[in-house]
Amino acid sequence: MTTRIEHDSLGDRAVPAEALYGVHTARAVDNFPITGVPIGSHTELVRALAVVKQAAALANRELGLLPAEIADAVGAACTEIRDGAWHDHFVVDVLQGGAGTSTNMNANEVVANRALELLGLDRGRYDRIHPIDHVNLGQSTNDVYPTAIKVGLQAAMVGLRSGLGELVAALLGKSEEFADVLKMGRTQLQDAVPMTLGQEFGAWGLMLREDIDRITESAALIAEVNLGGTAIGTGLNAHPRYAELVTAHLRELTGFPMVTASDLVEATQDVGAFVQLSGVLKRTAVKMSKICNDLRLLSSGPRAGLAEIGLPSRQAGSSIMPGKVNPVVPEMVNQVAYRVIGNDLTITMAAESGQLQLNAFEPVIAHCLFESIEMLGRACRILADKCITGITANTERLREMVEMSIGVVTALNPHLGYRAASEIAAEALATGRPVAALVLEQGLMTESELAFALSPENLVRRVDREPVL
Repeated sequence: MTTRIEHDSLGDRAVPAEALYGVHTARAVDNFPITGVPIGSHTELVRALAVVKQAAALANRELGLLPAEIADAVGAACTEIRDGAWHDHFVVDVLQGGAGTSTNMNANEVVANRALELLGLDRGRYDRIHPIDHVNLGQSTNDVYPTAIKVGLQAAMVGLRSGLGELVAALLGKSEEFADVLKMGRTQLQDAVPMTLGQEFGAWGLMLREDIDRITESAALIAEVNLGGTAIGTGLNAHPRYAELVTAHLRELTGFPMVTASDLVEATQDVGAFVQLSGVLKRTAVKMSKICNDLRLLSSGPRAGLAEIGLPSRQAGSSIMPGKVNPVVPEMVNQVAYRVIGNDLTITMAAESGQLQLNAFEPVIAHCLFESIEMLGRACRILADKCITGITANTERLREMVEMSIGVVTALNPHLGYRAASEIAAEALATGRPVAALVLEQGLMTESELAFALSPENLVRRVDREPVL
């Protein structure tokens, strides 16, 4: 492997000649071989780092602080990164000390070296374009890194909302398909009262549709950035107009409503918006896991379980039991939810551990947030496409369970009274006979009265129609 020699405050260091990164990144790679996951794996974070550097170059050029040739080359390099190029040169581990300094320097060096190439110069010619003096001009890791996280999260949440929208649409589509399929509802895993399978799916869809709104609200909270605050929010070494200009360029480049925080000292140390977003992600994960628990219960069997619905078969379920098929997609979503819930605890601890004017643990906060969003978005799409849309209703089984259920006796309370209805329920439970047969046998209601009381229209009160009286 051929190398080039670069220099920093610790001395000389060989860097792979083909690498766009430089000495600071190379040292960080040596120092933090932790997860094996490079920052380049979080695509939206890398793109966000590039757009922050591009906005800074534009602002500094406008202020007369950065020569046009350098600003243009830096901007062109950033555009390439935003378009997906060079992400494999973002090699620092996602978990790192230094409050994100290694990530910021990785970005500075990649942008500087690519800009040099665009000008026809060799990598490492920092006398012409320097990673710190030019690419990082007017900046600090402490304002660049949290701003990039917030911009990246804005983009990532667009994808998550889209994935959730697909899942909600699939659930509501099944709600319409099963609108007239009568079944037994359950509370505490015991028979309750009848409902429709459509109502069951519709409730799941509405549960998740609410979370699309909550995610949108969280996106608004992370639109406030501390860019221009530099080290601790005082703006040291930044032009007085820099914060205003760089944020304006950031809005224009991204299309996101990013705004400068009213107090940059507060904004530099406060990670409350990340905690808020993490809580919403956990809320969504918990709901998705609950829905998948229900799907696994309702599809259990196929002969010795509830077997009310059939999930699409996706793969063989056993290396020893022929013909066994497992609910693998809901099981996967359950595990995604567990990871998101765990990430939320990690974020909580990292946020609480911030000290004085800076939170040094933003790298793990960023990794957990991006991982949670990316996993949830993919899980939504897979659950919708590979499970929900292919679900079938076992209508005969559902009808049989309603007819044999003791829960239907609740609908007879207005006709028989609670005491008589309780006696019918007890006898039905003891004998295994249907409630309707016992009511007719004891002459408590006529056939027409019973048919009317137990008709689907009366058993299931729907919000879109008046109950039959």
